[in-house]
Amino acid sequence: MEPPGYAEILPANPAGINRLKTIFMALLPILRYPDPRLHTVAKPVEAVDAGIRRLVADMAETMYAAPGIGLAATQVDVHKRVLVLDISEDKSKLQAFVNPAIVWREGECVGEEGCLSVPGIYETVKRSERIKVRALDTEGEPFEIAADGLLAICLQHEIDHLDGKVFVEYLSRLKLSRIKAKLAKQARITA
Repeated sequence: MEPPGYAEILPANPAGINRLKTIFMALLPILRYPDPRLHTVAKPVEAVDAGIRRLVADMAETMYAAPGIGLAATQVDVHKRVLVLDISEDKSKLQAFVNPAIVWREGECVGEEGCLSVPGIYETVKRSERIKVRALDTEGEPFEIAADGLLAICLQHEIDHLDGKVFVEYLSRLKLSRIKAKLAKQARITA
């Protein structure tokens, strides 16, 4: 079930284009791990206004262009509790969450995760199997959503970003050290 109000942010997007038929642009730069700004805890949004709706739209365009299935405001160096995701195959089900909080969790699952802030790295992470999230939609209306499977994993992953945590930090120190070395090598090659 999609949170109410999400369709007004961006139209259905099966072809990766918006209503004006222009290709989505990555409007916002995505921070790369181990950038210390990724550890900033996001502040709650006090009012859902036009600025927050514009942030959601920009984040969605950035996420689609990257391409990814989720993006937290922290990843684009905006430290407000806002996240977007779209786990649909055709990228037509954008969901936006303002001030998301996990209010219930149950079970455990293990799955491979990746992250736009940690490009090219995929690792197995343990998460809650089922969760319930309370948030505001893009009109400031509260809603709750129960999630399992990929949606539950994505919500937990993105809420972690808002709490200043990156998925690779669930790994052993040895794996994390190897990932940092690999990312440093990538940065040298692309510099």
